[in-house]
Amino acid sequence: MRELSLKDPSLRRSVALFRAFLREQSDPEHCYRLLARDAADQLERYTPLADKVVVDVGGGSGHFTAEFRRRGARGFLFEPDPSELTAHGPPPEGAVVADGYLLPLADGSADVCFSSNVLEHVADPRTFLSELVRVTRPGGLIYVSFTNWLSPWGGHETAPWHYLGADRARRRYRRRTGRTAKHTLGENLFPIHIGPTLRQVRDRRDVSVVAARSRYWPFLPNAVTRVPGLREIATWNLLLILRRSP
Repeated sequence: MRELSLKDPSLRRSVALFRAFLREQSDPEHCYRLLARDAADQLERYTPLADKVVVDVGGGSGHFTAEFRRRGARGFLFEPDPSELTAHGPPPEGAVVADGYLLPLADGSADVCFSSNVLEHVADPRTFLSELVRVTRPGGLIYVSFTNWLSPWGGHETAPWHYLGADRARRRYRRRTGRTAKHTLGENLFPIHIGPTLRQVRDRRDVSVVAARSRYWPFLPNAVTRVPGLREIATWNLLLILRRSP
């Protein structure tokens, strides 16, 4: 039996996701299962997943792919980092180690191309987005979300101290935890912003923008992305739903 969905947007949903995020290190299974269920719910507002080919690009250990398959989709996982595939247990059957810049898929292979919180980790987001579009069939959907740099969580594990500088935030993290931060600005984390990204996708002729909203904001998630300046902080995490043009 499918678990009850959380109303999106709602304060209850935002609080539940935030609490799960705080428990990511101690209970990653709960955190990522809840996030995967929520993302699948968001997708099913635009298309049923049953019998669809859903390509999960950069999906880590496969929680999203597992949820898509649970809903009847033919889910395929492509992850460039082998260590991420096994970070939280065995990956889904058929997972492929592949670079998101050059997916081993024919043009128009996917009904849905899905990428959660990957764009801030690629040096060339324009090329990455173009590859997601390429493998999506005309009329198909592309789901892309990312944490922008000026979000309170833009520095990932070093947030919110990244506002004072990435290097200073990393040094503070090392002093506080005794560990080196997983993410280094300019190596595996890149400053990406809401305004330029929205302009980039709206200028494309091969997609139309179905939705551009805050992924986690508890109210008026579409409105916050329309306010220049404010959106760079208050969006938290931008969710784009794009439709591949004929």
